[in-house]
Amino acid sequence: MADAAGPLIIIGGHEDKEDQRVILKAVVERLNGGRLVIATVASHTREGYFDSYVSAFGALGVTDLVELYVEDRSQEEIASAVAVLDGAAGLFFTGGDQLRLSSLIGRTAVETRIQALHAAGGVVAGTSAGASAMSETMLVKGASKGSYRIGELHMAPGLGLLGGVIIDQHFAERGRFGRLLGAVAHNPRLLGVGVDENTALVVESERFDVIGSGAAYVVDGGGVSHVNIAEAKPEQALSLFDVRMHVLSSGDSFDLSARRPEGGRHEAGSRPPKG
Repeated sequence: MADAAGPLIIIGGHEDKEDQRVILKAVVERLNGGRLVIATVASHTREGYFDSYVSAFGALGVTDLVELYVEDRSQEEIASAVAVLDGAAGLFFTGGDQLRLSSLIGRTAVETRIQALHAAGGVVAGTSAGASAMSETMLVKGASKGSYRIGELHMAPGLGLLGGVIIDQHFAERGRFGRLLGAVAHNPRLLGVGVDENTALVVESERFDVIGSGAAYVVDGGGVSHVNIAEAKPEQALSLFDVRMHVLSSGDSFDLSARRPEGGRHEAGSRPPKG
């Protein structure tokens, strides 16, 4: 991600919409008073998603909100969605099904326009499925609450807003450690990043800060000395040696270029220093 690009706010799901709203406040701060597009594309039904964010962001003083939704990849649907993005300062992807996101807007003018918004400095946030879709390679499906077994994992191209990582959400709450380890075993060049509920990564200038009530988990497979992905039979448990994991809580930071954590340098929810 280039320095001129806008911030990404990657949310593990179930962000607080009623009390302190730490994560939503981070989105509002980076909007600088501009228009926010709420993309409900990941949802199979539109009912409720947009209204809940109108209420939550409205309580924080954001009233210029519009909804982006597409039913299919027809020229009319895509053109209408692109028009919604005109004049936007930011975009917020709601939850649902990340494969719906990538299959409906991937390789379309909508995806191109979102990437241009981000490259020009606009804020792009995503929660749950919207978080998973941020990366170039996207985790789509895999068993939770158990050891990863060969063949269980399904991945697909994401929206490509953040390179070098693969993201999982609802992380500790749904016991997704095994499947994130499996994703890294398949893609050892990528950092696996798991984000708890009501927790977010604020990505700016090749680093992220953790905000919210939970933790973020970074799995680094760069030093792995053994993995059985290629040789094992389907449904055999994963074998993975010398993998490294970092656990970061609110106020901790991570340098994506150096692949190293930094502890407690910033007050939760605040912007990191520039430069």
